[in-house]
Amino acid sequence: MIAVLVVVVVVLLSQGLLKSLNYFETVDQALGQRASLGTKVIRLEGVVEPGTISRTNAGASFTLTGTGSNHVFVSAQGSPPQLFQANIPVVVVGHFVSSTSLDFVGTQIMVKHTSNYIAAHPNRVKAPNGTTR
Repeated sequence: MIAVLVVVVVVLLSQGLLKSLNYFETVDQALGQRASLGTKVIRLEGVVEPGTISRTNAGASFTLTGTGSNHVFVSAQGSPPQLFQANIPVVVVGHFVSSTSLDFVGTQIMVKHTSNYIAAHPNRVKAPNGTTR
């Protein structure tokens, strides 16, 4: 009886841990799942497209790019981090305006500022010109 209980607890814990390991959705993944994501809060990862950053009274707006022509317009509230700039990978916490929209409303911008992460995950995010930061 105790063995069965231990197995059940281990299975439940492992399933919870596996589901929580997805820290973010890339622009490509999010666009592919937009209908099922709806307006659910997610962490969206992409590269800040050069020439698209506009500082606003509420925060900043910019475009995040994925691979190819995949892109999402982000309107983020609050002050962006000090290291926020064009052509770097970032993660934005927020949600799509609707299940069909390319507009994303963010509440937090997290800058991925180490080259170690990108070197460890070369297929995740690169700047549009192929460089990594």
